[in-house]
Amino acid sequence: MPVAASAVYFLNLRGDVLINRLYRDDVGGNMVDAFRMHIMQTKELGTCPVRQIGGCSFFYMRISNVYIVIVVSTNANVACAFKFVVEAVALFKSYFGGSFDEDAIRNNFVLIYELLDEIMDFGYPQNLSPEILKLYITQEGVRSPFSSKPLDKPVPNATLQVTGAVGWRREGLVYKKNEVFLDIVESVNLLMSSKGSVLRCDVTGKVLMKCFLSGMPDLKLGLNDKIGLEKESQLKSRPTKSGKTIELDDVTFHQCVNLTRFNSEKTVSFVPPDGEFELMKYRITEGVNLPFRVLPTIKELGRTRMEVNVKVKSVFGAKMFALGVVIKVPVPKQTAKASFQVTSGRAKYNPSIDSLVWKIKKFPGQTESTMSAEVELISTIAEKKSWTRPPIQMEFQVPMFTASGLRVRFLKVWEKSGYNTVEWVRYITKAGSYEIRC
Repeated sequence: MPVAASAVYFLNLRGDVLINRLYRDDVGGNMVDAFRMHIMQTKELGTCPVRQIGGCSFFYMRISNVYIVIVVSTNANVACAFKFVVEAVALFKSYFGGSFDEDAIRNNFVLIYELLDEIMDFGYPQNLSPEILKLYITQEGVRSPFSSKPLDKPVPNATLQVTGAVGWRREGLVYKKNEVFLDIVESVNLLMSSKGSVLRCDVTGKVLMKCFLSGMPDLKLGLNDKIGLEKESQLKSRPTKSGKTIELDDVTFHQCVNLTRFNSEKTVSFVPPDGEFELMKYRITEGVNLPFRVLPTIKELGRTRMEVNVKVKSVFGAKMFALGVVIKVPVPKQTAKASFQVTSGRAKYNPSIDSLVWKIKKFPGQTESTMSAEVELISTIAEKKSWTRPPIQMEFQVPMFTASGLRVRFLKVWEKSGYNTVEWVRYITKAGSYEIRC
């Protein structure tokens, strides 16, 4: 359910009302007194940003020296309420020259009331885009004398944006060279047992785009996801081509994506914003291609010595390579020193994190490297406590490789003028929480 706010209050640190707007008649005008008495005066402001008093809920956030309080009388979406506050503050800052505090509010009463009428209707959030609102609320705010931010210029020729049809892109954009950059960035999360069995594994990814396109182009992105390929084969009445397909979980899209078309055709169609933006996010839990296998062997030799052997195998293609590979092998706190033998890279003992740190700048695919270390421990008279053996941690980046197997099948750009475009696609896989028990 949306926010359905009954009232919005702006208070200073003393609890004085700077400005307020009542959107519904289901709460009384004395709600702010309940907020002062039960929350501000009891010094519980920092404990939880959501409080219930009587039959009303209070969502509040402090920005500079101002508290913004939303009062609701029904069950509402808390995340949506705080998202509204953040977007509203960004909107006010764009009018006030980058500042938002008690003085800015006192100097811009009329403008704030006008904006509050536009960004929320009967308690439901509306359009909060500064670019669109500045098209028809052209009044300039009183800028702080300490603000050095230049005043934003209104966007011309944007009738579609005023109606809300394409609020994220203005008309009239012209580029000499029309280019689209698409990056698929993935993070691999792994927890592996000391015997080599996978206990937990998933991939979180995002599709980042940077568009420099003239006019109002329509883009269509095709991926090798299972549902999309099956839908395409049904529409074209022919079997799907052989190749790896993947199942995307928990997919979220940028607001520019046509969700109606995605639900019917399972294709990602959109009119992109100008510049850089995040097109979609996803998660994958099955069929993950692990880029590295780590085989550790740690032996405790008495009270003063340890032997550590770690073998790392790269599983990705031989023509690929990983960059910035770091393997952190934990050791006991009473470690005195360590001597190393490595087949590639450099290793050293880092006492600040109680770990042997092995760094390899460039790790080719389908190869393996080993590190052997002899660790000397400080002998103590006190009874030795059992060492808990924290997991080995790994960091890396593998360009042009996706652990999920996600691939871009096509990226089509259509614009009524029919210009040619240049599309660039890159892949990169990074280590998220990549841990191996030892």
